Amino acid sequence: MSQENSTSPEEPRPGCDACFCGGAGPAFSDFVRKIGPPEGAKRHFDAARVEFLKGLRALIDARIESLSGSETKGTKVTVE
Repeated sequence: MSQENSTSPEEPRPGCDACFCGGAGPAFSDFVRKIGPPEGAKRHFDAARVEFLKGLRALIDARIESLSGSETKGTKVTVE
């Protein structure tokens, strides 16, 4: 383990001595990082998130296209 992870959960981490969390924030972040998904699953979820956002962009682009299409202002009538 690195030196910065060697402090006990009760001791504030370096740089956290003046904050409100008293070191609980970095400790919680370490905990979440340890129980998080494996790297392969994380890459899959990241790719899925990108694809989801691309889908949203396609929906928004289609809606913009339908709203900004040229509107006919009248009917063309041929006069003899």
